[in-house]
Amino acid sequence: MGRLTSTINAVEARGQKSLVAYIVAGDPHPDQTVDLMHALVVEGVDIIELGVPFTDPEAEGPVIQLAHERALVHQVTLLKVLEMVAAFRLEDAETPVVLMGYLNPIEAMGYEAFAEQASLSGVDGLITVNLPPEEAGPLAMALQEKEIDPIYLLAPTTTDARAVAVCQASRGFVYYVSLKGTTGSGSLDIKAVCERVAHLKAKTPLPLFVGFGIKDGATAAPIAEVADGVVVGSAIVTLMGEFEASPQALKLAVMELVRDIRTALNASTP
Repeated sequence: MGRLTSTINAVEARGQKSLVAYIVAGDPHPDQTVDLMHALVVEGVDIIELGVPFTDPEAEGPVIQLAHERALVHQVTLLKVLEMVAAFRLEDAETPVVLMGYLNPIEAMGYEAFAEQASLSGVDGLITVNLPPEEAGPLAMALQEKEIDPIYLLAPTTTDARAVAVCQASRGFVYYVSLKGTTGSGSLDIKAVCERVAHLKAKTPLPLFVGFGIKDGATAAPIAEVADGVVVGSAIVTLMGEFEASPQALKLAVMELVRDIRTALNASTP
């Protein structure tokens, strides 16, 4: 059993729901990323989702697109992201780290080389936004050999038949994208999301996490009543832009937001 699954199981055994926090590696500055990762864990984050900067992040809204741009100014490459994970692992051997990004940098590095280096760095899972499971065979095999979990996305428009196939290809957890738009777009129809999550959970034994549109404790808590975990991204990344010039203020703001969400999740579960 990998670190991702064991952590999710432990959270469930405590009667809680998993909290996943997304930040872009190198945003707002590479020197801050590892410290922010540790700060997230202090405030109750169970899994860190680390965005790999890319020049054309087509699934992202303006907030996270700007985060990618801020990181790319500092020439944060896939290899540098893996070095950040390795640095994080020097002090934290328990918290799972999932990379979220696009196929292009992995393709450039080579599947086997990426899987090898990711494993050595301490990566536990991979979400490749622009790689559907039908086309992921060679990369999935390379990941499997290194015990890294491939995680795929479900959307509000996903058919039942395709949902089953996506769930069968996933490991660790399945990621439900709660909005039809990009990250940070629109507002959640919480009732509709909860109904859809309940429907999808019947199709897989894997934990189902919900992301896109969860901004604070008020939006996280009702979703967590039906989902196994929530993913918070744009709300955190927004702070990166607001406090770009003040690392200490940024850290405190991120910790306060995450603390609010963790508190709301704990209060919503018996």
